[in-house]
Amino acid sequence: MSRRAFIRWLLAIGAALVGLSAFFSQKVKQAFLQEDHPAGSTITPEPAQAVAQTTAEPLPTGPLMSYFILSDLHVSVGDPSTGKKLKQALDDITHFDGPVDAIMLTGDLTDTGTERDYKELRTIVNEYKLPPVHGNMGNHDYYTIWINKANNWDQEAVPNGKSDATSREQFKKHFGYSQVYNDFTTKGHSILLLSQEAYVQEKPEVGEGAWYSDEQLAWFKERVKSLYKPGRPLFVMTHQPLPPSGTDGGTHQLIRAIQFREILKPYKNVFVFCGHRHQDFQNGTPHYVQETFHFFHNSSVGRTLNRAYQQEAKTKAQGMYVQVFADKVVVRGREFSNRTFLEEANWSINLQKAQA
Repeated sequence: MSRRAFIRWLLAIGAALVGLSAFFSQKVKQAFLQEDHPAGSTITPEPAQAVAQTTAEPLPTGPLMSYFILSDLHVSVGDPSTGKKLKQALDDITHFDGPVDAIMLTGDLTDTGTERDYKELRTIVNEYKLPPVHGNMGNHDYYTIWINKANNWDQEAVPNGKSDATSREQFKKHFGYSQVYNDFTTKGHSILLLSQEAYVQEKPEVGEGAWYSDEQLAWFKERVKSLYKPGRPLFVMTHQPLPPSGTDGGTHQLIRAIQFREILKPYKNVFVFCGHRHQDFQNGTPHYVQETFHFFHNSSVGRTLNRAYQQEAKTKAQGMYVQVFADKVVVRGREFSNRTFLEEANWSINLQKAQA
């Protein structure tokens, strides 16, 4: 056999082996298939099971609602620094790198409660394009009874031809309110603003304290019940702070505090903010207390004070920025004079979930 014939013979044998291997491979494959699925079987394979999916929707990552709280502006024609500090705050807010859905002014909007100081306040606020602005009354907003026609302090001539009713009317006129206590809702979250209703011209015994009428407290109780939504925060603004738990307050405090606390007791996720103390966020004074609700003391825009109630730092102007998330509320102290957040005033409060 020649070399060429031998090679042809080897190739023929190889092709035959490959074909035989493929034949047996096919037979083996058919045998296994017949064992798994016999011919004529009526069994229908079950469909593949879907992968279980979680039913809880992911929480939104950004804030649902955000707003600023400015307390104790004390705007006064006689003290130009107060107007300058308010302008710093409003300029910061209008250029703020974040959402601002509202601004709350929690009392002592003016230093004397006179028409002259309210005009100054309006002039400043109207210079800016702002979100909705709401407010309540502080004790200084009733001070017009101390001021005579020459715009001088005249204690001997109190009430200087004016009244507590005069102060209430000026406040309502400024905001366009029909009453001195109100509520505001935006993006599904509500804020209630309670106001001092009388001062020493009508009720000498209240001193510098916040007196709320039966009508206001009944309104407050009804509105809390109506606006409260389980799992969501509800915000309350006062001016004067609360006295120790279990007591009613006196001068410089919320007077009918026992009833105030009782109204809020059944509800979770309530946040109460007050002003009046003017305490610097950086002087070591506590600004947050946890009761059945979360109680925060704001600082002051117009006159930030040290622990001895002295205006040691003349340039400081402070307030709060509140952010509402799906699972928490974040409260941060803001220094408006240099547009910074303060490390000493930074709270994150987890919300209690609604019961299933």
